[in-house]
Amino acid sequence: MDIEHLFVSKHCPIAGDIQIHVAACGPKDAPALLFVHGFPEFWWSWKDQLTEFASDHRCYAMDLRGFNLSSQPTSVAAYKPTLLLDDLRAVIAHAGGHLRALVAHDWGGAIAWSLAAQYPSLIDRFVAINSPHTILFARALASDPAQIAASQYMNWLRAEGSEGALAKDDFKLLVGFAGLTSDEQIARYRECWSRGLTGGVNFYRASPLHPDTAQSLGSAARVAAALKPEQFRVNVPTQIIWGTGDAALLPVLIEGVEAHVPNVRIDRIEGATHWMQRDYGTQVNTFLRDFLKN
Repeated sequence: MDIEHLFVSKHCPIAGDIQIHVAACGPKDAPALLFVHGFPEFWWSWKDQLTEFASDHRCYAMDLRGFNLSSQPTSVAAYKPTLLLDDLRAVIAHAGGHLRALVAHDWGGAIAWSLAAQYPSLIDRFVAINSPHTILFARALASDPAQIAASQYMNWLRAEGSEGALAKDDFKLLVGFAGLTSDEQIARYRECWSRGLTGGVNFYRASPLHPDTAQSLGSAARVAAALKPEQFRVNVPTQIIWGTGDAALLPVLIEGVEAHVPNVRIDRIEGATHWMQRDYGTQVNTFLRDFLKN
């Protein structure tokens, strides 16, 4: 598989001129797929999907701003959701302006849910892999004790100095957090992380979605109540691929999703952990193939 490394240049009203790195492969005249990673990953987490789908699709896997080869502004304000959404739109424009499917995981999915709701004309289909719909996540962070407990890591990452703790001892905490096992995985991820971690944790610092702390009691409920469901309704055909063994994102987060995504298909991998596209690539690819052919 031959990978081309592209850079999409754009202007950010807070960070100035930035570049978004995109790995591309597959026939240039084929239908386009865009893959969007989460924390603490980068484009290479999609290698199994790029290998599978580059035979008949033009595949793009981006590094989100703040990660790996993309620009890494240090200001928390540079990671506001609207700015991250604009990055996706810029990459889609570079890819020809329309996608056969947008495929996203974790933080990438958090951004992509908004794109699917607000800019449905840019995509034919949407696939969310262990990434909850905004409304359901916000409500669970406010009212579901198990999910609140599972999400406490978010407040740890939001705290000052978390990037330093993550980098300590050659990224020992991150290697465990990301469930890395092979020498190749560890080497590639360490190379990515050595380029900077502040951007990645700034995603958490900039987001209004997180469990309450002692200093912010009631804020999660207020955030959930302020969200307007009609602004987050997704009408494009949507597939959710969910690993039921994810310790951070519990199955409660897909309960009732049909109220917000009427044309949704849910494919579960029983016992699968958070790192779906990387560690369960064969099953994920099978589900994706079936969804894309319909």
